[in-house]
Amino acid sequence: MELADMADVEFPEMRENVLSAARALGGADNQDRVWIRREYPHAGYFDDFSLNLNIVFDTLVLEDSASTLGKILRSDEEVSAMTELAERVNLVLEREGSDRIDAEYVRSRYWPGVLQAASRAYSVLAA
Repeated sequence: MELADMADVEFPEMRENVLSAARALGGADNQDRVWIRREYPHAGYFDDFSLNLNIVFDTLVLEDSASTLGKILRSDEEVSAMTELAERVNLVLEREGSDRIDAEYVRSRYWPGVLQAASRAYSVLAA
């Protein structure tokens, strides 16, 4: 999605970052390849759970989704999708702790909920 397509929000660059983070949080194959095996697509590339978690929390889309409506998120459906993702991520962090390595989070019995919620969030935001 081009930034020009996101002119209807106050912070289109932040929206692009959130969209990218939702894609990463919903992509099991990418997580295995990049987060766990550290097979990066090119030199200078980096991605992991913490990076994507920081993006979605720093922009407040997980901490207070409704407050980002019109700024980063466009609709109540997007707020709902990000609220669901927040619930799933928070469950993993509550159950597994905040000091695990990516492989431990990805292997958590709660991780499939993150994958599903993030995939849905990405679909809703990308629509």
